[in-house]
Amino acid sequence: MRHRRWTALGSSNIPAILISSMAAAAPFLVNFTAFAALAQEAREFSTQTGTVLVETLASGLEHPWAVEAMPDGALIVTERPGRLRILRDGKLSDAIKGVPTVAAHGQGGLLDVALDRQFATNRTIYLTLSARGEGGYGTALVRAALSQDGRSLTDAKEIFRMNRFTRKGQHFGSRIAIDKDGSLFFGIGDRGEGERAQDPHDHAGSVLHINADGSIPASNPFRGGTGGLAEIWSTGHRNPQGITFDPEDGKLLTVEHGARGGDEVNNPQPGRNYGWPVITFGKDYSGVEIGEGTAKEGLEQPLFYWDPSIAPGAIAVYRGSMFPEWNGDLLIAALKYQLLTRLDRDETGTVTAEERLFDGEFGRIRDVIVAPDGALIMVTDEEDGEVLRVSKAPTQ
Repeated sequence: MRHRRWTALGSSNIPAILISSMAAAAPFLVNFTAFAALAQEAREFSTQTGTVLVETLASGLEHPWAVEAMPDGALIVTERPGRLRILRDGKLSDAIKGVPTVAAHGQGGLLDVALDRQFATNRTIYLTLSARGEGGYGTALVRAALSQDGRSLTDAKEIFRMNRFTRKGQHFGSRIAIDKDGSLFFGIGDRGEGERAQDPHDHAGSVLHINADGSIPASNPFRGGTGGLAEIWSTGHRNPQGITFDPEDGKLLTVEHGARGGDEVNNPQPGRNYGWPVITFGKDYSGVEIGEGTAKEGLEQPLFYWDPSIAPGAIAVYRGSMFPEWNGDLLIAALKYQLLTRLDRDETGTVTAEERLFDGEFGRIRDVIVAPDGALIMVTDEEDGEVLRVSKAPTQ
């Protein structure tokens, strides 16, 4: 077994993760369950809490990056080269028309998709993507409306674009978490230029917060002031690729890539600095020490970190009914070791153990969500990427 080390910092109330905001209506459950009948290559895996079944819902996707559940039981999926598709009743749609042009450069392309809290009536979706502009490439966020037949986007409007582009191809972020008031939280990485994460007048290396129309929420720490850009919520992040709210306590949670070690789970607070690259639990890929150590006054500590890195792609908190024994646990999709990790938490929110699932079985797991029926949905970031469903195996 590969040697692994994980560490939890802090004592309680670790905020959690990405779960679908859509209601689990009966028609949804019927349609969603239909995927199981159409799935191929179902496999059983033993876990510490019982046996799970992993089914392939779709394959042949080109580097899928994100998946989200729709109210009618379908799934909407992004492909990094720039395609947005719908998976319904075991069939993938053609690419949805009207998706804005993306700059598929390095790690960039079409990234996250999120459904507005009122999607069932307004058909509004949000996309993060890498765009090309003056100086190179950067992260943007787009709002659009999905047609009733699901074949096209209309009224696409860019509501955010980061303020400084670079020709570097890494660390674009960028998942979206939608707050109860409909405002959007999302992360942008340091774009491969670590010092930018310490500049509150630079969007790189930050968690950002905007309203659904692109305006600035009143709760933002630098709104109306000179201490930083009005959109910035927190700074000092290396590459936050997972972000969500715990539906139980409403706390914001991120997971971000470290270098060679130092992947972190954080609870971003307004105006706080999370340290990168001044402090980190990782080293440079060359083995050289980074920054000034692992702690410094005025800089926040992570709630949890990994060393060595697992390369986290997304994070979710389990609040479903299918696996009640996982209630409140953190689920993190991992690219490096091609696995899903489950962080077991006690009643105070403290991480007490880690279980690693599907190690190397399916490829690079990029996203994980909790579906309304309590199953997990994952996508694999491969040239022949898949959509997978994890459910409790039938008892004999």
